[in-house]
Amino acid sequence: MDTIVIGAGQSGLSAARALRDRGVTPVILEAGDQPTGSWADYYDNLTLFSPARYSAMPGMNFPGDPDGHPTRDEVVTYLRRYADTLDVEIRTGVRVASVEADGAGFLVHTVNGDTFRTMGVVAASGSFGNPYIPDLPGQDDFAGQVLHVADYRNPKHHAGQRVIVVGAGNSAVQVGYELAEVATVTLATRQPIQFMPQLIGGKDVHFWHDTTGFDFLPPQWLARVATGTLVLDTGDYAAALAAGRMNRRPMFTALDGDQVVWADGSRERVDTVIYATGYRPHLDCLRSLGCLDETGMPLHSGGISTSHPGLGYVGLEFQRSFASNTLRGVHRDAEHVAAPIAAYASRALAVYGL
Repeated sequence: MDTIVIGAGQSGLSAARALRDRGVTPVILEAGDQPTGSWADYYDNLTLFSPARYSAMPGMNFPGDPDGHPTRDEVVTYLRRYADTLDVEIRTGVRVASVEADGAGFLVHTVNGDTFRTMGVVAASGSFGNPYIPDLPGQDDFAGQVLHVADYRNPKHHAGQRVIVVGAGNSAVQVGYELAEVATVTLATRQPIQFMPQLIGGKDVHFWHDTTGFDFLPPQWLARVATGTLVLDTGDYAAALAAGRMNRRPMFTALDGDQVVWADGSRERVDTVIYATGYRPHLDCLRSLGCLDETGMPLHSGGISTSHPGLGYVGLEFQRSFASNTLRGVHRDAEHVAAPIAAYASRALAVYGL
């Protein structure tokens, strides 16, 4: 095989398209039963913050109202249709167990015992399989329920409960807002929530992302001016906080029995703590290759491995820009990574005896 792409979500599909356009024949290995990545596993009422017109991938518009905000299930349907247009081999139900170096190339081993030899590997397995939960005192013995937003589905399971949602990002606020319909909800955050208006000058913020080139700004520049996570808001979320429908408190310091211990020392009984604290790259299958640092983060520059020629990554958060890990922006990283991977897989170095 020329190249193997690990994962068939938005990142893997984008990588396969970019490689195909470079004349390389990729094969996608997807652990799930359909080429949609982790989208089907997100919470039931997830709705994109970007309108459909700004949520499409190259070559296929997002159907429906271009100013509407697609739901989780609409994204799943879109990705399934997108996969059908690629004319590349996608093998579902194939989980990669490990990758090892094999001369100038790689051996890709699967859980079911198959081994594939390839010159190039693109890791596009996303991060949903590696949710991050901070380790707090008393958490292991907490009498209530502790879960990550990756395991949250809908509010009905929490009706009448006292719920703490940990996090200050879009998912935390969206989940807290819908839970407040049936539960008593507090958003626990280390910093005050920073809202960004969905509309600026009468235009959706994604219009400005597109027309100003904001999506092309490197994360190193953004880090110098952005001091925290921004939450897109049509006005509903900030209004809900202002009206007391849900409230926000500084992050608690510990869990004790069935209680949380707040930063001011007060205690409160809680039924459920939901961590909306993000994810880390899900790259365990590469660990034995020696391409990750001690925290499990890949050694790379813009998605191109700095440890192994022929290895690349697509779908890392802020890989090259604000839009890196989004439907609208992942293709740019895929195209950036595909060029050297395709050259390497086509044995460009061999022409020079290297």
